[in-house]
Parts: sequence; C-alpha cells; structure tokens
Amino acid sequence: MPDRAPAATRRSRLRALLRRSGVDVLLILDLKNIRYLTGFSGSDGALLVGAGKPTLLVDGRYTTQAAGEAPGTRVVLYREKAAGIADALSAGGYGHVGFEPSVMTVDVFGALRRKARKVRWKPLPSELGSIRAVKDSVEIGHIRRAIRIAAGALRSALAGFRPGVCERDIALELDYEMRKRGAEAPSFDTIVASGPNSALPHARPGRRKIRPGDFVVVDYGAVSGGYHSDETCTFAVGRAGRRHRALYTVVKEAHDRALETVRPGVACRDVDAAARAVIEKAGYGPRFTHGTGHGLGLDVHEAPRLSALSEAVLEEGMVITIEPGIYLPGSCGIRIEDTVLVTRDGFRVLTEFSKELQVIG
Repeated sequence: MPDRAPAATRRSRLRALLRRSGVDVLLILDLKNIRYLTGFSGSDGALLVGAGKPTLLVDGRYTTQAAGEAPGTRVVLYREKAAGIADALSAGGYGHVGFEPSVMTVDVFGALRRKARKVRWKPLPSELGSIRAVKDSVEIGHIRRAIRIAAGALRSALAGFRPGVCERDIALELDYEMRKRGAEAPSFDTIVASGPNSALPHARPGRRKIRPGDFVVVDYGAVSGGYHSDETCTFAVGRAGRRHRALYTVVKEAHDRALETVRPGVACRDVDAAARAVIEKAGYGPRFTHGTGHGLGLDVHEAPRLSALSEAVLEEGMVITIEPGIYLPGSCGIRIEDTVLVTRDGFRVLTEFSKELQVIG
C-alpha cells in the first residue's frame, strides 16, 4: 500500500499556494505532477486539487490501479477526458480554476472552455516547479537507489571500454546493465561520446570506434520509483596526453569550486559563476556552452536551474547537479557531473564515481 503521508503533505503545500493565487482548484495534467501529488503512475489522467478531497480522473484502463496507488483521492471514471473534467468542475462548483500553461494544449483548452463555460481560467506557470524543487526523505531515497543502480551498471560496463569498441555498443551494454539491476528505464538516452564526438554536449552514441588516447564522455542515469539519477564521467582510454590532462584539470577545478559554494541561501547564479570563472580564467569561457546544473527528481531537468539567468536560491533538501564542461569542436570535450543534496550546512555528493581522471582500457 502506498504511503499516504508524503502525498498528503505535498498537497497541503499546494493548497497554501492556491490560496495565494486566488483560485478555487488547480487542474493538473502533467503526469509527473500527478504522480508527485497522489502516487498514481498511469500514462493518462487528470487531477483536481482544491480545499477538499482531491479528485483523480482516469479512464477505464486505470480505475483499479488508481485506487491502489492514490489513497486519499476520489477516483472518478471518464469516457472522454475534457467532458469528464468539465463535469467534475461543475460538480465541485468551481468558478476559478488554475492550470499548468506548459502542459495545457490549445485543443484541450478549447474543449474545456466550450464544455465549462462558467469557469474562469488562470495560468500558474512556475508554482508547482517550486514545490517539487525541495525533496522529502522518500524522494531522496528513490534518487539514491537510482544512483546505486546506475553506478553498479557503469562499473560492470567499464570492462568494455577499450580501443576498437564502438560507442553504441557501450551505451547498449550500460542500458542493459541498468535494467538488469532494477532500473525502470534509463533517465534519458545514454550518451557515450568518444574523440571529437565528445565535443558535442548531447552527442548520440554511434558507430565510431574508440581509439587510444580518446576522451570518452559517459552521461547516464537510471530511473527508480519514478525518480532519476544523473552523472557524467569523462575517461581517457589507453593514455592521456599533457593537453588532455591540463583540460581535465580545468574542468575538475571548476566542478570543485562550484561544489564549494553549495549551501542554503546561495543564489543558483552564484554557483554557476563560480564554475564559469575558473573556465574563463583558463581561456575557455566560450567553450562552456551550458548552465552549471539543474534540479533532479521526477524529471531529469527540473527546478532549480543553475545558470547565469537563474533567479532561484538554494534550499535545504534540493537535489541538484553540478556539471561544468569544456567542448573543443573537432578535438575533444570534457564534462564532469555529480548529483548533490543541499544539506542544512552545505552539501552531500550522492553520486558514487570518483571524478579524478581515470585512464582505462
């Protein structure tokens, strides 16, 4: 039986937000948010959260599953989704309804406006993201288990890191090992990028065969209990030349300086600035082409963002990544990424692999 306490606590935080927003009820269509607030893990549905008992709307495929996974909710069956939502809004007497603008499609919104003509709609663009940013102990437990699964898989797959093996085969082996150890899925399309391909931050593993002296960037993660892990290791295969070692040292220092800034009350843009300052001082500022990190949870990228444009501030219980990189087109790339829990007085690194340069194969 699912634990009622985490979902009930999360919904109480949401209700406080609703009172501030001036809406009677929030219509939730994002399946990750539905899972966060109820425990329901089906592939379709809708949730209404107001002052009373929340209403979980599902079609006939999910009535039994919803009853088992979402205690504390009223499960309502619908035949047609928009009509079912409109009927539930009417039954609840809701006049002001909030919704997630990033999820609501034009088609669904048009249908709801036709079927629920008396409702006044209000978009709530970022509020749910801010609620999900701080993790409870249940969520942190899921993330830790995902990290253990992924790390065990990489340790096993490392045996295949040798000259002559192609990127795609290593990625497939890593995905298989994560599944074998209990992962529900990889967190995202596993990245194994060697040589010049490592200069592409989101490279797709292909047929290129690893060569002696290559850097190989491995960005991977597992899903457990719906929660993601995320880690990037950059390995040298066979040997590491002086230039490669110097580049790696710069990225490792940027990673370490960013880590040292992590604690509650620190602006996320300041964490990004700490990493960026090291890379800029070394002369590679334009080659660090993304933010320093992001939140991690039911989505692999969620609040908060660690970038120069972020307005967020770190809070105890946030789980974030620290992942600076340098990318030299046509030559090589390096990214070093750890997942970090923000603690009361600092941080705890959750990912397991050492980020010292490892020469393998």
